[in-house]
Formats: sequence, structure tokens, C-alpha cells
Amino acid sequence: MKLNNLVKTNTNKIRPGRGIGSGKGKTGGRGIKGQKSRSGVAIKAFEGGQTPLYRRLPKRGFKSFAPDNTAIINLSHLQKFHDNKKIDLNTPVDLKLLQEKRILNKKYIKLKILGDGDLKNKVNITANYVSKQAQTKIEKAGGTLNILKKFVFKQGLSSVAKKLTENSNTSKKLKS
Repeated sequence: MKLNNLVKTNTNKIRPGRGIGSGKGKTGGRGIKGQKSRSGVAIKAFEGGQTPLYRRLPKRGFKSFAPDNTAIINLSHLQKFHDNKKIDLNTPVDLKLLQEKRILNKKYIKLKILGDGDLKNKVNITANYVSKQAQTKIEKAGGTLNILKKFVFKQGLSSVAKKLTENSNTSKKLKS
């Protein structure tokens, strides 16, 4: 290593638009006129007249408006959390417990158990949905399953009640 071979690190940053003597004065390397010479303008996704990438690729899929409010957890994860002493499988396991232990996010309203992995302990699980594989594995381990009834929203209840009252009113009219 010699002094004449060292990479220079003390070069000043080029400041465009600071006089013609700087080499980047006047137009500041942007050329004359046009959209690209103006400040605050960027031509996003413009590829020089070539069909842009977002138009070349086919449309695919959609974003569902249905709420994603079902938490999914595998038996292997439950066993792993038990082995790490995060949860105790001797106590009843449900959505509320998993949310309190910060295993699941609070946004979830329903819980689904899937059957990936094995259970070594007896477990008492309360969930909305359970896969057949998970059900057999839980019962094989000597555990119990409580499957909750289908979840009905408040709007759904009011519409059902309205239909019931309409049906009873029409049946009374028919009798008289």
C-alpha cells in the first residue's frame, strides 16, 4: 500500500445548479425543458413507450372483503408451546387463553385446530372448527374436544328474527 494508490475519500459531493463553473450548473444535468427537467415529477412505471410491466402481466385473483377472523393453529404448535412452558396443556385451551399468552392476535374471533404434528399430552380444547385428523389425534392422546356452535353476527340475528315474525304474521292471516 502506497500513498499514491490509496482511494480518495475526501472528494466533495457534486451540488447541481450552483453556477456554470461547477460543471453541473444552469440546468443541473437535467437537460432543457420537458417533464423530467421539472422538480417533483416522476414518471412512475413509464418504460419509454414499451407496454409497462403491470399491463403485460395478466390480472389474477382478488382481495376478499370477507373478514379474516379465524385463527388457525396446528397440534404441533400447541405441543411446542407446552414444551417451551408457554402454555400448560393440563388446563383447558381456548382462543381466550391463547390470546392472553400472546400466541394469537386479539383480532381473531374464531379458532380452528389442524392436525399437523402429534400430541404427547392429554388436552382439553375448545374451538369453533376442528379438522378430522386433529380430532382423531386429540382423542388418541386421551384429550377432549368442545366444538362451539356456529357463530352468528348481530345483523344475522335481527334478520332471522324479522323473518320469524313475518312468517308468524302470515300464518295468522291464513288461519283467519
